[in-house]
Amino acid sequence: MAGTSGFSVSGYGPKRGGLWSQLSARDSVVRRLDWPLLFSAIALSFVGSLLVWSATRNRETLNQGDPYYFLFRHVLNTGIGFALMIGTIWLGHRTLRGAVPVLYGLSVVLVLMVLTPLGATINGAHAWIVIGGGFSLQPSEFVKITIILGMAMMLAARVDAGDLAHPDHRTVAKSLGLALLPMAIVMLMPDLGSVMVMAVIVLGVLLASGASNRWILGLIGAGVIGAVLVTALGLLDEYQINRFAAFANPELDPAGVGYNTNQARIAIGSGGLTGTGLFKGSQTTGQFVPEQQTDFVFTVAGEELGFLGAGLILLLLGVVLWRACRIARETTELYGTIVAAGIIAWFAFQSFENIGMTLGIMPVAGLPLPFVSYGGTSMFAVWIAVGLLQSIRVQRPITA
Repeated sequence: MAGTSGFSVSGYGPKRGGLWSQLSARDSVVRRLDWPLLFSAIALSFVGSLLVWSATRNRETLNQGDPYYFLFRHVLNTGIGFALMIGTIWLGHRTLRGAVPVLYGLSVVLVLMVLTPLGATINGAHAWIVIGGGFSLQPSEFVKITIILGMAMMLAARVDAGDLAHPDHRTVAKSLGLALLPMAIVMLMPDLGSVMVMAVIVLGVLLASGASNRWILGLIGAGVIGAVLVTALGLLDEYQINRFAAFANPELDPAGVGYNTNQARIAIGSGGLTGTGLFKGSQTTGQFVPEQQTDFVFTVAGEELGFLGAGLILLLLGVVLWRACRIARETTELYGTIVAAGIIAWFAFQSFENIGMTLGIMPVAGLPLPFVSYGGTSMFAVWIAVGLLQSIRVQRPITA
């Protein structure tokens, strides 16, 4: 299928021959895509559209009197995210490797802007920049991507060049410094949920890089000490402390800080095996669960689609993670392996935390469910991540 695509297999510009010639003669970019991964992500976004619509169609205080308000924006966000995925595949993860310093600098500037008068507080977290027209930007979502790309670039440079078998201690320390700067800024917002995800990403990246286990154990220990100090020094806002208190004791304040999780469990439990039917959930229709289109969107699935529908979401998320693991395993370059591993850690932890908080097994942390929850920036970020995974698969070496 020569001449049917402008993608570059090498990742450094227009097709030139060599590896591209081999690919165009026997294969194509389209055929090399990981279709189970792509279809699962699309299916999750489609299900998410229905759930967001169900959660918001009768909430006139939110949808400005238009029952399709959030549905339209969710579909639009998904479409933009899909376009960003295509652009990411076209550029290639190797080309983006060279652009990491610029991307990293932009992400740091954006999170710093949140701390200026341009920043806005939504749901207790001062983590957004309001663009206008009902749209806002959460820069911390892009920081997740730049941390993955930046650490992968540093940790893999000398290994992929053949100078080292594993990253040395100096390289690991530099990569941690790169990650800690934006994490510290995000913590000042404070956006504890995003910092938790970033910490897990850092651990996943280091594990995939082959860094010494002493770094892994040291980071886990530092994380525990840091959590104690943050609490002792009063760096968390009161609403964040209350969320952890409600998690430790759900009956502490059932009408206050424990209200969200209690109503979430009632909604999920009322769905039974097959659910009450789409748009027919009493908890959802009665607007008993707050933030049901974002953080608590899984409760709509549990109530209206039941155990089977909620299980389907888990299955699709499992397929995404499985295919990402396969991509990480099959690539022959450490850089690609690290990028894929960082995305796996991100998707796995954020999905577990989001679903876990609706079930009461994790504290409420204000994290969206990947591909499903309403939110433009989070949708853009996860689809860019899918583009990175697809690029790693497309650009893997061709074997005879």
